Amino acid sequence: MIKVLDIRIEKTTSPKEKPDANHLDFGALFTDHMFVMDYDINKGWYNPRIEPYQPLTLDPSAMVFHYGQEMFEGMKAYKGVHNEVLLFRPEKNIERTNKTNDRICIPKIDEEDMLQAIRTFVDLEKDWIPEADGTALYIRPFIIATDPYLGVRPSNTYKFMIIACPVGAYYTEGINPVKIWVETEFVRAVPGGVGEAKTGGNYAASIKAQMKAKERGYTQVLWLDGVERKFVEEVGTMNVFFKIDGEIITPELTGSILAGVTRNSVIELLNQWNQKVTERRITIDEIYEAHKEGLLEEVFGTGTAAVISPVGELNYNGNIITINNNEIGPLSQQIYDTITGIQTGAIEDTFGWTLKV
Repeated sequence: MIKVLDIRIEKTTSPKEKPDANHLDFGALFTDHMFVMDYDINKGWYNPRIEPYQPLTLDPSAMVFHYGQEMFEGMKAYKGVHNEVLLFRPEKNIERTNKTNDRICIPKIDEEDMLQAIRTFVDLEKDWIPEADGTALYIRPFIIATDPYLGVRPSNTYKFMIIACPVGAYYTEGINPVKIWVETEFVRAVPGGVGEAKTGGNYAASIKAQMKAKERGYTQVLWLDGVERKFVEEVGTMNVFFKIDGEIITPELTGSILAGVTRNSVIELLNQWNQKVTERRITIDEIYEAHKEGLLEEVFGTGTAAVISPVGELNYNGNIITINNNEIGPLSQQIYDTITGIQTGAIEDTFGWTLKV
C-alpha cells in the first residue's frame, strides 16, 4: 500500500497578478501559496499543509537566527511542449536534502513525503509556470530550526517549507558568456566543513568575495581550495567544467564542493556522447598554462538556476584571459540545448530524468 501524505489545502482568496513572462526578475516575485510542515522531537514531521503565502511569526530566540541551523534546495518546474508540467530529477534534490540534513543535524524527511509535497504544491501553482523560452517556476524547499533557545545544540522543532517564483535567466547575460573573478583572498569551504551541504552559511561566507568581484565588473567568483589556494573548486552558484585539448575536466567532489544535480546530468550526457570526461583536482595554474598553449577550448558553469553558463573571461591576480573569443562554445551550446530540451519535453528523455506532475 502506497503511503499518502494527508496535505490540507487552504487556497488564497486574493490571488496575485501574474507577471509578464518576458520580464522576470529571478527570485523577486512569489506565487500565491506555500507548503508548510512542522517537526517536533516527540511527534516527528506532522501537519502538512498548503496555505496562502504570508509572513512567518517566529520567536526572536529561534535557533535559526543564532546558530544557522537551516538548509535549502533549488529545483524547477517546466511547462512542457505538450502543455504538461515537468520536474527535472527531483529525486536527486530530495536525496541531497537528506544528506544536508544529516550533516547539520536536522531530522531527515521521508523521501516519498517530500516528493508528494513538491508535486502537490506545483500542481496547485501550475498557472504560475511561465511559457516563454528560457523560463520556469523555481522551487525552493527549505528547513529552519525554530526552537526558542539560546544554546548550541540541535533544535527540537523545525519548519519545512516550499515556496516558488517564476523566473527567467539567472544571469543578465543569459546564455552569453560571463566574466569570472578568481578569488585568492577569501575561501568558501574546506574539507570536513559544510561545503558539500546546501546550507545558507556557505553562501553568507561567499558574499564578501562576490561583492568584490562585482565592484570590478565580474559576474561571479571562482573559488580555489581553502588549504593550498591553488586547486579550482566551484563558481559561487555553479559547478565548473573546463574543456582542455578535447578532454572535459571538472573538479572532483572532495567534501568542500556541492554535488550539483546539473553537474551530474552533464557528466552522464558527456559519457553517453563518448566524450572524455574526467573528475579530478585541477589547479588554476594548469588552466592558465592550457590557455597559454592554446589548448583551453571552453569553460562553463552548471547549475539549476542557470543550467549552463559559458565563461568568457577569467581574472586571476590581474592576469586576464579570454576563452573562445568570449563566445559560447559548441559543446556548451549542445549541452544547454539538450538539457533544456529534455526539461521541456522537446527532446526525448532517454535517461528518465523528467517527472510529470
